[in-house]
Amino acid sequence: MKILAFGDNLITPDMLNNGLLSLKKKGFEVTIRDWSHKTVEDLQKDNLLIEQNGANAVKIKDPKLLKDIEKYEVIITQFTPIGEKLIDQAKSLKYIGVLRGGTENVDQKYAEKKGIKVLNTAGRNARAVAEFTVGLILSETRNIARTNAAMHQDVWLKDFPNKDSIPEIGGKTVGIIGFGHIGQLVGKFLKGMDANIVYYDPYVKNLEGYKKVSTIEKLVEQSDIVSIHMRATEETHHIINKDIFNLMNKGTYFINSARSALVDEKAMIDALQDNKIAGAAIDTFDEEPLLSDSPFLKLKNVTLTSHLAGSTADAFKNTPKIWSERFLKYIS
Repeated sequence: MKILAFGDNLITPDMLNNGLLSLKKKGFEVTIRDWSHKTVEDLQKDNLLIEQNGANAVKIKDPKLLKDIEKYEVIITQFTPIGEKLIDQAKSLKYIGVLRGGTENVDQKYAEKKGIKVLNTAGRNARAVAEFTVGLILSETRNIARTNAAMHQDVWLKDFPNKDSIPEIGGKTVGIIGFGHIGQLVGKFLKGMDANIVYYDPYVKNLEGYKKVSTIEKLVEQSDIVSIHMRATEETHHIINKDIFNLMNKGTYFINSARSALVDEKAMIDALQDNKIAGAAIDTFDEEPLLSDSPFLKLKNVTLTSHLAGSTADAFKNTPKIWSERFLKYIS
């Protein structure tokens, strides 16, 4: 079986070469090509276009990357877009491997319509995102990021938006929207800090030690901290909207390390500007990088990070190996 694997700035060809060794040992013929951009920022711009507009939004411009593509039965990708045109060209294609938790950069419906199986690596960076989420919570509630920024400006900052009510995690109620692999890890970590965990997820049954609620509305009404960990789909688009923010208490903190499309940004900014909630920590945005006049940059009660949650060396280098193991198990 012939395999074509696309590397990029974050899962490099060297990482692919090492991570796909088990396939080579099984006799698969592996070809590795590089879709790296000049900078990671350029790669992320294309990735954002794909996440917001689908796999056909970005074209592969270098014809050398698609040379003899009709002979490959497996294509493996992390960020490289696999749209209709590429799928039509890959006439021998049977499997598409996606080295990420979702399949945003693959036209999955079109692939499956043509009998091509799409296999991703769900949970591949779950720990990275979960650990980062806990970091966001602590950074915002305990003013870590804003104090660091102020000290670099030679300011010994003590005047915070929450200066009269700086919380501890222990004893607080953390509401987790989406209780899959990432959400459960976040719950586990925070439970170790003596937080009470409630969750909303229609696809996850009752789990011992955690309280399941039937609606997002019920979750936010009783939560001191709300963290969302859903996939961005048509059904979940702006699932956190003005009405949901209005149900939150003034002391509530909102955390998004998942996808910007899950949240109505304007409604969130309004809630923060009007102090309807205590604060927020946000890692993903509708427009990345943020524009210099972004209202986010004028808020004092928000912690902002540049789409970093899933980006660890461990997550990237281990993903090809994880996918190889799952693929060999799937075809056995």
